Amino acid sequence: MKFSNFLFTASMDPSKDDQVIEEALREAQLCDELGMDMLWLAEHHFDGICAYVDPVTFAAALAASTQRIHIGFAVAQMSLHHPIRMAEQMALIDNISKGRLVVGLGRGTAYNVYDYQGYGIDPKEAYERLIEAEDIMIKAWTTENYEHHGKYWNLKLPQLRPRPYTKPHPAIVRACSGEEAMLGMAREGRPFLMNIQSNEVTQHRMDLYRKTMRESGHDEATVARNVDNTWVWRNIFVGETDAEAERIALPAWETQQAFREQMRKKVYAEQGLMLKHEPVTPARNQQQHSILCGSPDTVSEAIAEIDKIGVGGLILVFRLGPMPYEVAANSIRLFMSKVAPRFRREIAVKL
Repeated sequence: MKFSNFLFTASMDPSKDDQVIEEALREAQLCDELGMDMLWLAEHHFDGICAYVDPVTFAAALAASTQRIHIGFAVAQMSLHHPIRMAEQMALIDNISKGRLVVGLGRGTAYNVYDYQGYGIDPKEAYERLIEAEDIMIKAWTTENYEHHGKYWNLKLPQLRPRPYTKPHPAIVRACSGEEAMLGMAREGRPFLMNIQSNEVTQHRMDLYRKTMRESGHDEATVARNVDNTWVWRNIFVGETDAEAERIALPAWETQQAFREQMRKKVYAEQGLMLKHEPVTPARNQQQHSILCGSPDTVSEAIAEIDKIGVGGLILVFRLGPMPYEVAANSIRLFMSKVAPRFRREIAVKL
C-alpha cells in the first residue's frame, strides 16, 4: 500500500494566510525527506479551507522544492480552468518535477456554490466542462496542428509547448464521489480517487470496480494496475498513546468540520442557494469513518482493515483544522517511523 499526505491546509484567520502557506510547504518537504510516496493538493476558493487555493501554482512550488515525492491533485476543479492553459501548466510542472506529476481532475466542488459564482460558471455545466476539457488536454499534449470544436471551446493551435516530460502525457486520474462515476472509470480501464467512505462502502465499491473492469473486457494485468493506482481518502492522527491522540485530534477534527460548513451555511442564509442537500449524514462527517486516530498500533490495525480491501494507496490528511504545524509534523514522523514500515514495499507511483 502507498501512503500520501493530502495537504488540505486550512487558514481560519486571513491575517495568517502567509504563515499557513509557508507551513504547508514545510509539511510537504518533511514528507519528501521521510520517504512518503505522494502529496495531494486540493482546490477550494474564497473560504480559507484550502489556504493555498490554487493547486497548479502550489504544485510548481512543490516540484521545485522537493526531490522525489510525487505530486497530484485531489482534485483540480476543471470547470474553473481553461483546458489549454491547464495543459501548458501541467506540461511545465511535469518537466520541472521530472515526471512526478499526477493530474487529478474533477468536475468541481459538489458543495460550495460560491466557488462557481466567483468564476461566473454555472455549476450545472461542470461535468460537461470536465469531460470536454480532459479530452482537449490529452489531444493537445499528443497532437500537432490540433483543432477542437466543442460545446464550450473552439480552439486551434500548431503545437503545445513545452512538450510533456512524461510520454505520451502526464498521468491522469479522475475523482469519483459516487458509484456511477466510479463504474465509468472501471469500464474505461482507468484508476480513480475515492472520497471518504465507510470501510463497508469502500469494500463494496472496490469489489464492483474489479468486477466491472473484468466484465468490460480488461485483462487481469490491467485490473491489477488500476487497483494499484486507486486511492481512498481518510483523515489521520498518530500519537504516542490512544488517549493522547484522541485528546489532540478529535477536537481539531470537529473544528475542521464546522469550519468547512460555515461558509455554505452563510451563503444559504443570504442567498437560499445550496448545491447539495444531504438527508443522511455522509461518512466524511462521521468520526468513526472519517478519521484514523490513535497510537501507532491502533492506527496500524485500522489501516490493515483497509489494506485487506485491496486499494492502491491512502490519501491521508494529517493536519486537521486549527492543529499547529509542529503537532501535525510529529504525527507524520510517528506515522512514517512506526506505522508505514509495516505496510511498505518497493514500488513506483505510476498511472
